[in-house]
Amino acid sequence: MNRHIIDLFAGPGGWSEGLRRLGHTDIGLEIDTAACATRAAAGHHTIRTDVAAYPTAPLTGKVFGLIASPPCQTFSAAGLRAGSDDIALCHQTLDDLAAGRDTRTVLRPACADPRSLLAVEPLRYALDTRPDWVALEEVPAVEPLFAHIARILRGVGYSTWVGILNAADYGIPQTRRRAFLLASATRLISPPDPTHAATAEPESLFGPGRAAWVTMADALSLPVSDVITRGEHHSGGNRFTTAGPAWALTGRSRSWTLRVGSRPSATRRPANAPAPTLLFGHSMNDVSWLDDNGAPIRRLNVREASVLQDFPSEYPWAGSRTKQFEQIGNAVPPGLAAAVLRSVLEPAHLPLAVAA
Repeated sequence: MNRHIIDLFAGPGGWSEGLRRLGHTDIGLEIDTAACATRAAAGHHTIRTDVAAYPTAPLTGKVFGLIASPPCQTFSAAGLRAGSDDIALCHQTLDDLAAGRDTRTVLRPACADPRSLLAVEPLRYALDTRPDWVALEEVPAVEPLFAHIARILRGVGYSTWVGILNAADYGIPQTRRRAFLLASATRLISPPDPTHAATAEPESLFGPGRAAWVTMADALSLPVSDVITRGEHHSGGNRFTTAGPAWALTGRSRSWTLRVGSRPSATRRPANAPAPTLLFGHSMNDVSWLDDNGAPIRRLNVREASVLQDFPSEYPWAGSRTKQFEQIGNAVPPGLAAAVLRSVLEPAHLPLAVAA
């Protein structure tokens, strides 16, 4: 029987692109029409469905790995954070699922934001399908829920790790901080080793030091690679280069500043630093380049946002401009996804039986 990697709330393909870099593929479960169209154009398999309504029984015995990035708006600092009022209900639902009781439909009406309970879906799938490994990602505010899920998974035989990772520490040109949960039923789990640091480190007796964080200017000025979009086919397709001299930052533009937000306290970063966490949605039009004097030059464009989120510049984003930026801002940077997934996919850790 074939076993698959299942990606819940798959979005436009951040985890999928990370898996592709490691030589693996997944099947995404996603309800958003634009995200599904993006995934199709990028060649990622997708089932268009509501993750919370999808039955787990057909997946029993067929899941090798489980990935999930539940929608974060309800918990995000950039949103209304209604989810903070629902944390107790989320914890209760997790305990109920661990005890074999599915109380989601009973507790959801009591939530300030019904999306809050989407954060418990990964545990439902994990307990029902028992994958070899699990990898979850969310905004830092969800870390206590991840710790709760980890305790439950340890109780049924998984090794787990929960913590906050900064994308810039893994070569992504953005200081995006997110909570992660990693779990494995077959090996001891530890977080991925950082490859980059705020300042380049010298070589030591233990080997080369970490490289300096990748800046926006570096990321936007240099070709990265080609991307091939194949749709549902396994050959052919279109090849796009990520080199874009018409939009790349060169010369004087390296002294620009990126502003995220419209308030006086909005985050500003010079182009010779990584970007701050890219926030779009209602603030999409407030992510702009400023000149040396702080005067607005123009908005960040889709190609630039794509590269700063570690996607190819010509990644086939589908939907309206608003939907494209929304997908970019919500996606896991593929390079960070790849670094995290190595912890559960590559045989660098001792099997649990041997470690014991």
